[in-house]
Amino acid sequence: MKIVRMKIDAAIPGNGRIDPDRVDAMSEEQIAAQQASDDAQVRQEAAKYARRVRKRLGLSQAEFSARIDVSIDTVRNWEQGKRCPTGVAKALLKVLDKAPEAALTALS
Repeated sequence: MKIVRMKIDAAIPGNGRIDPDRVDAMSEEQIAAQQASDDAQVRQEAAKYARRVRKRLGLSQAEFSARIDVSIDTVRNWEQGKRCPTGVAKALLKVLDKAPEAALTALS
C-alpha cells in the first residue's frame, strides 16, 4: 500500500475542514441527513475492507469467523455494512491485512 502525506491548508475551503458558512446555512434536518450519509459511507468502506481482508485469506465467512473467534453473524454484519468493526476487531483486521500468515498462526 502506498502512503501519501498531505498538508491541510486551512485557507482552502473543503480541504479537510468544514465550510462554516455552508454549515451555518444548513437546517438541523439537513445536518442530520448529512451525518447519516457520512455514517453510511463509513460503514460501507469498513464493509469493503472486512470483505477484502477475508477474501485475500481465501476463507468463507464461516471459516473466517471460526478463525478469528467471532460469530458468523458479526462477520456478515461487518460485510453488509450493518456494523463496523471497532477496537480489537478493527486492529485484528489490520494485522490480518498486513501480516496474514503471522496473524493466522498466532490465532491457531
